[in-house]
Parts: sequence; structure tokens; C-alpha cells
Amino acid sequence: MTREQRAHVILAPLKVWAALLVLLGLTLGYAYVPHAPLKAEVSIAIAMAKALLIAIAFMQLRKADWIVRLAALAGIVWVSFLYLIAFSDYLTR
Repeated sequence: MTREQRAHVILAPLKVWAALLVLLGLTLGYAYVPHAPLKAEVSIAIAMAKALLIAIAFMQLRKADWIVRLAALAGIVWVSFLYLIAFSDYLTR
């Protein structure tokens, strides 16, 4: 392994970790803003950005085989169905 490859192996997770910490700070900061517009939507968008970072960097979905990507997509579809069912139950009560 060359010196550049070792530097990439070490620095890439640190950059993702730093980005996750920045997003955590945004989440925490926005949570304490009183009467913030679209509070739930902004929080969900930040959470989706965190999940995307983790999926791409740590789960290595960008380089994964097609079946692994399909399994990840199936998980996303399943969770969206669960949220849809839970939200429809909440709205009907």
C-alpha cells in the first residue's frame, strides 16, 4: 500500500466523522431555536443526510454489488411503508 492510499484510508473516515459531528451540531442547534419554521422537516432532512453519509462511507454502498444495493433499497422501502402506516393511524385517531 502506498503512502497516498494509507492517507486516504485514514482520512476518509475522519472526514465523514467530522461531517457527522457538524450535522449533529446543526440538529442540536436547530432543536433549541424557539418557534423555528419547519422544525420537523429540517430535522428529518438532517437525519437523512446523516443516514446517507453512513450508507455511502461506512456501509460502502457505492462500491457494493447490486444485490447489496437492492437489499438496502428494500430496507428503505420497508421503513417508508412502516412510517406511512403509523402516520395514517395517527391521523385517523
